[in-house]
Amino acid sequence: MRVGASLFMRPTISIPARLTLWFALVISVACASVSTGTVTNLFDAQQSIERYIASGTYDTEFARVVGDASSWLEQQAKLVERPAIVLDIDETSLSNWSAYKVNGWARIVNGACNLERGPCGLRAWQESARAPALKPTLNLVKRARTLGVAVFFITGRPANLRDATERNLREQGFEWEGVILQPIGASFASAADFKAPERKKITERGYTILLSMGDQQSDLTGGYAERTFKLPNPVYFLP
Repeated sequence: MRVGASLFMRPTISIPARLTLWFALVISVACASVSTGTVTNLFDAQQSIERYIASGTYDTEFARVVGDASSWLEQQAKLVERPAIVLDIDETSLSNWSAYKVNGWARIVNGACNLERGPCGLRAWQESARAPALKPTLNLVKRARTLGVAVFFITGRPANLRDATERNLREQGFEWEGVILQPIGASFASAADFKAPERKKITERGYTILLSMGDQQSDLTGGYAERTFKLPNPVYFLP
């Protein structure tokens, strides 16, 4: 072999080595595409939530959705024999913003709740039965009762919070035909896997569910409601 020619010959690389180089290139490109400049700063996100809620925008958008649900209820309530509505509880009927705010809008499920200094565990907060009613939803429920429409709550709260949950709802002025909580120890890939079958059970009792309303899309998917109404939630997402 001529020395001059060897300087310009393509080196021979084995197939495994080529694959290794290819994967390394893909990973390096992927890592380079996610720079710190594209990640939302946590402080900025917290401030954005604060502004959204403090400005009244959240309340306005929430009331608009409930208003649409109320209009639908008025139109349909007398058209079926056993009308019903299904509501989520947290961030639909009762507000947990006091607990979230003291946590810097983080979702802390377990632990004690210190509303003055934080942190506040969500389960302890729910056990305290201090969540205020979301007034547009409370008004919707009162109107439904006046129209002879049955009210059901379906919540992802565990069943061992039944007493506290019902006490909280009752003290805030809610009335209902049923409060359905998630069985203790049950695990679902999505809230829809629990809530849709529960709505089906309600329809099997002869009710027509005129509307289902919640702050998570998983509160609503799966059928068994004439219409669904999705409320805003800027703080957390549940599959």
